[in-house]
Amino acid sequence: GPQPVHSRGMGSREAPPGLIPGVSIRSLKKRFPGNPQPALHGLSLDFYQGLITAFLGHNGAGKTTMLSILSGLFPPTAGSACVLGHDVRSNMAAIQPHLGVCPQYSVLFDMLTVDEHVWFCGWLKGLSAAADVGLVPKRHAQTRHLSGGMQQKLSVAIAFVGGSQVVILDEPTAGVDHASRRDIRELLLKYHDDRTLILSTHHLDEAELLGDHVAVVAGGRLCCCGSPLFLRRHLGSRYYLTLVKGPPALATSKKVRAGADLRPLALKALASPDGHDSWCPSARRVTLT
Repeated sequence: GPQPVHSRGMGSREAPPGLIPGVSIRSLKKRFPGNPQPALHGLSLDFYQGLITAFLGHNGAGKTTMLSILSGLFPPTAGSACVLGHDVRSNMAAIQPHLGVCPQYSVLFDMLTVDEHVWFCGWLKGLSAAADVGLVPKRHAQTRHLSGGMQQKLSVAIAFVGGSQVVILDEPTAGVDHASRRDIRELLLKYHDDRTLILSTHHLDEAELLGDHVAVVAGGRLCCCGSPLFLRRHLGSRYYLTLVKGPPALATSKKVRAGADLRPLALKALASPDGHDSWCPSARRVTLT
């Protein structure tokens, strides 16, 4: 099987000791027809059982493409992806009974009730999951009558039904209110212990709050991965300053006052180990004028 990925080079990687990867990808590439820029550039990464791995990156970084490959929606152009030891190219039928997916966009049936969705995906486990995210009062409501936040909570609950060993959640808290976000987070923390849970997000605070392991991706490439503490220790300790000289100030008086000939300066502070803010999870900018 795939060998564990350990720390090496500028990528700053940390492999948790003694844990078994539930999902392993190696040199994964994806190129879509008509697009000269590959969506994935040789991505290699392990997702471990019993951990929530937060897959962090901006829109267009390749998060949804990778999760779609793991879900069996389309094959990779090159490389390998294994879920519970089965290759997604050749043995997706063996993966699907153990896989739960919450896609980025709703795939619910408008005319089915919450109960019917839960039953459809696995009656006993689904009822428990629906209760955990506060959907029991709406169990007989058709999903077309649910708010966006409640629909998203149902989608997350469905991903856990039937004892899914691998759960993939593509930005599960996007566009929901604070209360729904809290319910979803509590569900993830409650049920992640015996599962390989992959959560994509573009919110740094969410990745740090929920992720036992955080993988940062930019432009289809893995930039760094490890625990939040590991990433802060390796990537959040250096600052680069850029001073930009502004236009000369207009003289308002023949008398030169103290400081009147100073030029305005724009100050930018960027936290990055070697100037690449796109792969530093603690990158932040400050502008002073």
